[in-house]
Amino acid sequence: MFSTGFSAKAEPGRLEVLLARQVRRLAIPYAQRNAPNPVPAGPDVLAEALHHFADHCATCHANDGSGRTPIGRNVYPKAPDLRLPDTQSLSDGELFFVIHNGIRFTGMPAWGQGKPEDDKDSWKLVRFIRHLPQLTPDELDAMKRYNPKTEREREEEAAFERFLRGEDVTPPLHQH
Repeated sequence: MFSTGFSAKAEPGRLEVLLARQVRRLAIPYAQRNAPNPVPAGPDVLAEALHHFADHCATCHANDGSGRTPIGRNVYPKAPDLRLPDTQSLSDGELFFVIHNGIRFTGMPAWGQGKPEDDKDSWKLVRFIRHLPQLTPDELDAMKRYNPKTEREREEEAAFERFLRGEDVTPPLHQH
């Protein structure tokens, strides 16, 4: 069971997963665990949360929520597939608590700003996480626009925009 030491490469055993989930559940205060989502569902909320998720969460969780990213696969425990019952069966309050407060000893940071009752962005993300199993190909494609970009990608986009305006564009020299 512990032959791999503290390696992030090893998959946790069933007992470790069970214990970690129980500890997480016990760590969430009852009142917060059962808190209803105060943000009403709707297309505007979903669109805003899609943008936020792509820009802030997809680096670890992937646009589709699968967790299949270089970071998501290499943290310990690995980023969960948010579309699966292990996540979808959590209450809205539990999802909110995890987003707002993070989870100690994992790669999940605390993203919530200010008091929980004022953190509408995290509640909107709960709405989006509920939508992940029904994500459409068009929504996935739209999310690519909001994913963080590298400096090189930004330079290439700027050069392309200058080209479209008819300016002389000399490709930047990149050292390897």
